[in-house]
Amino acid sequence: MNDYVLSCCSTADLSAGYLLRRDIPYLGYPYFIDGKKYRDDFGQSLNHAIFYSMMRAGADTKTTQLNADEYEAYFTPFLEKGKDVLHVTLSSGLSGSYNSAMIAREKLSRLYPEQKLIIVDSLSASAGNGLLVDKLADLRDEGMKITDLGNWAEQHKQHLQHWFFSSDLTFYIKGGRISKTQGFIGTTMKICPLLDVNNQGRLVPRAKIRGKKKTIREIVKRMSEHANNHLAYDERCFVSHSDCLEDAEAVANLVMETFPRLKGKVKIFPIGTTIGSHTGPGTVALFFWGDARVE
Repeated sequence: MNDYVLSCCSTADLSAGYLLRRDIPYLGYPYFIDGKKYRDDFGQSLNHAIFYSMMRAGADTKTTQLNADEYEAYFTPFLEKGKDVLHVTLSSGLSGSYNSAMIAREKLSRLYPEQKLIIVDSLSASAGNGLLVDKLADLRDEGMKITDLGNWAEQHKQHLQHWFFSSDLTFYIKGGRISKTQGFIGTTMKICPLLDVNNQGRLVPRAKIRGKKKTIREIVKRMSEHANNHLAYDERCFVSHSDCLEDAEAVANLVMETFPRLKGKVKIFPIGTTIGSHTGPGTVALFFWGDARVE
């Protein structure tokens, strides 16, 4: 195994245990509930179910990007030990944290000129970011050198497909992503917006579908259209959800029925407190390797 550090931010939305088993340290995003500061640590300090119940009860949630000082403090202990580091950030299309990491890199590269510090803008979010990091861990464990790993990430990250829907539009309205009128009509007619993440790492609405069951069928249909080898897809698939496990399981089960050659079972993870502060409860996301993303 190569002697360098592969790391990510908590917005990879896997789990602390999963990252520990894969030897992937992480940096937790700060967030606030009713003015009280927390760290996104995969539900260890504040259980995800409690977090989402607080949102439903009207708690005010806010997030802030990681700043350069936080990245510098995180990277420094690895570099002091003589370790090279490859770190994968949340999409620059959703947060300024990638720029903060690059500012920290510029300073630390002068202080530790012997060490490599590679920053990868994942152009991904939630377990899509996690699926990229998971694949990089496979390649690291197979012996790929850190520079080659960084190059691989840059060459392949656009092939990480993200599709997601929400059955609860409350927090999309609250965050200004849809208007109150659109939200009222959508809620009344039980519309589930289907979105993906484009090649700039930004959220893009792709369809408005009436009814959750139909939306679940449609999101798996999108996977059959875009996945590598289509129905013969034989790589990993992740699903994440914001306190709607039953819906996530319905998507995962349909994926496993539709794609019999999957690499293992579909892994389901909670959407963490950073991403979840913006989606609110009721969102399900599906991640897989496939076509290059479009605008």
